[in-house]
Amino acid sequence: MKMQNKKYKFSAKCSLGFIALTVLYVSAVQASNLNAGDVLSFENAIKTAQKNDPWLTGNIHKQRALESMSQAVNTLSDPVVSISLANLPVNGFDFSQEGMTQAKLGIAQMFPRGDTLAIQSQQLKTQSEAFPFQRKDRESQVAVTVGSLWLDVYRVQQSISLIEKNRSLFEQLAEVAQVSYSSALGKTRQQDIVRAQLELTRLDDRLNLLAQQRNRYEGMLSQWLSEFSSESTASDSGLLASDFSLHNIVISPKLPAIDLINTDLVFKENWLKPMALVPYFTNHPAVIAVEKNINATKAGIKLAEQKYKAQWGVNASYGYRADDPMGSSRADLFSVGVTFDLPLFTENKQDKERESAIYASEAIKTEKILLLRQLMAAYASAKGRLLRLKDRQNLYENKLLPQINDQAQASLSAYTNDDGDFSEVVRSRIAVLNTEIDDLTLNVEEQKIRLELNYLFIGNLNTAITHNNTITNNSSRTSVVSELINE
Repeated sequence: MKMQNKKYKFSAKCSLGFIALTVLYVSAVQASNLNAGDVLSFENAIKTAQKNDPWLTGNIHKQRALESMSQAVNTLSDPVVSISLANLPVNGFDFSQEGMTQAKLGIAQMFPRGDTLAIQSQQLKTQSEAFPFQRKDRESQVAVTVGSLWLDVYRVQQSISLIEKNRSLFEQLAEVAQVSYSSALGKTRQQDIVRAQLELTRLDDRLNLLAQQRNRYEGMLSQWLSEFSSESTASDSGLLASDFSLHNIVISPKLPAIDLINTDLVFKENWLKPMALVPYFTNHPAVIAVEKNINATKAGIKLAEQKYKAQWGVNASYGYRADDPMGSSRADLFSVGVTFDLPLFTENKQDKERESAIYASEAIKTEKILLLRQLMAAYASAKGRLLRLKDRQNLYENKLLPQINDQAQASLSAYTNDDGDFSEVVRSRIAVLNTEIDDLTLNVEEQKIRLELNYLFIGNLNTAITHNNTITNNSSRTSVVSELINE
């Protein structure tokens, strides 16, 4: 009896050892599969999205359109040429009957009011200067969007990997429970076997749910990976292409660690007042773009003030007269003149146009204020979430994960020594799995918040400082490449 008991314990320990080896083997197979295909890295995803963003191409075209128009408006209007018959008698339509009958050729040229042309040209040029900053802002937004989607795909794929590894573990536990139940000396009950099968079913359901999430995020990510071509083709199918599959995108198995642009401010214990925060955001590309529009509206005020000045024009004409009925030659006629308008009724016209330009300028100024408030609010939100998240990460890594792994190990040891409950082994392993997934989610969320913060402070530097190191999903904190703007 004692010998049989020892044989059973030895068999259980061997089975558990085989479980551990199986987990390691599954991990190795998964790693080899990732290396076999094309792996989409975090940095490559962002660079590809920025390169293939048609919005940037359209923005460049808009800028060039305004630049060309700024040159066009700084040119005098075309002269007006007129050809006419003057003073032709209607009683016979005889060209030589009357002395004033003439064939007349005239030309007229109008001149703008004051410096209207120069101001219009400068206004359009100032508007065009906003577009490069709009593109920098767009590139930064794309980095945040694509980076967040990449991190979502990473979280889902790593969660699937964790569940698949633990599913293999539960399969082995179910086999051990079956062997124990079949043995006369085993303490495993039938409900233990049912519980093991139930947990396997629940894991399958979680895998299906995660697969749905993976398809969703990969679909959203794939739209940014499609190559854009501005060349017109006979078929629209030639406008988009992609080096990556629209589904089953394989990404790097390593979690990037994004360096903060302004670490000191983010982790500063004392929260700065709004007025003290303003200088950190005034160089943001979106803010500078608004400032360019403000300057353009100021030029609009100057343009409205030019309408108080008279608009001048000159004209000249040459009149040809035929010989009189007696054959005597008649002198041709030359005329020259100057025209100008009189801005007399300024109260309801020029005054109101200038007033309208002032209001338009003030309205753009409020957009800058609203944008600064939005950036500072986003900073306060992201900083608060990051600080609280760091507290949770420390709790998980220093206390919760070690404690829950110790509990799982203790329950497994107790069960192998016939002093524990199988249900407790299952519960502890499920708790370990859930905690590992929660820790993974926290680590991914931290990187997403760092992306948000770097976007807010992108005006302080052209590109985010990046490094080539990486961290694993066990949360060892090192640095990683994370460009926010593709120069």
